[in-house]
Amino acid sequence: MIITICICGAGTMGNGIAQIVAQAGYKTILYDIETAALESARAQIFTNLEYLLKKEKINEAQRDEIMERIKFTNNLRDCFAQVIIEAIVEKEAAKIELFQALAEFNNEDTIFASNTSSISISAIQQPISFPERVVGMHFFNPPYIMKLVEVVKGKIFNEEIIRAVMAVCEKLGKKAVLCTDFPGFIVNRVARHYYLESLKMAEEGIASFEDIDRILEETGFKMGPFRLMDLIGMDVNLAVSERMYEAFDKADRFLPSQIQKEKVQKGELGKKTGKGFYTYS
Repeated sequence: MIITICICGAGTMGNGIAQIVAQAGYKTILYDIETAALESARAQIFTNLEYLLKKEKINEAQRDEIMERIKFTNNLRDCFAQVIIEAIVEKEAAKIELFQALAEFNNEDTIFASNTSSISISAIQQPISFPERVVGMHFFNPPYIMKLVEVVKGKIFNEEIIRAVMAVCEKLGKKAVLCTDFPGFIVNRVARHYYLESLKMAEEGIASFEDIDRILEETGFKMGPFRLMDLIGMDVNLAVSERMYEAFDKADRFLPSQIQKEKVQKGELGKKTGKGFYTYS
């Protein structure tokens, strides 16, 4: 029975996942090595819950109960749970190192889930002593609003574990879609050209990024590609394009954009830095 869920990484994705996990009634642990990140996460979660309170989605008692369910910690040894979801930096080596460290004091029943958007789950599994317990659990930004979760099974998998992860998603109020391990999974492979073709149009001077956003939003997209890249984070979005470019033998259709590379080099990563394609106060 899953009682406790731990989230490693208190950034935008991590704190959003922690919020919905606590809202669903699970005992929640939110870990980050940086105390400042934990403080920021605590404030953000409280702000989100205050919004729900004002909308009369929850009451004050429920808000307080949700906050009390979350343990904020910078001690890795506190990360003992039936399910551990990592939402750290999008680097394969870092994710493997974290899971290996956690495996030393968690038991063999622990499910290790990666929130990676494009790194191979099979590659993350390989160095872990119990690879069948490693799965993908890809939430979308912001996780407390977006309903979809891609559940990714690697080359080695256990059907019982997959069912358990799907059941957690259901309890979180999410729509879980099961997919096999493949570059970009489902959403990022399909959506990659939403970004890349828009960037190419801007590079070629066909239209400004503001006009491209405006046109696509007018035709039904909830958010234009440039606003969406700013929300996701330029560095994160570029890393996915670069990974898919390599995975598909440098196919032209996945060629990363020079505009985006320059933004990342200048530290203009979008909302999280205050400037990307747009400027944020």
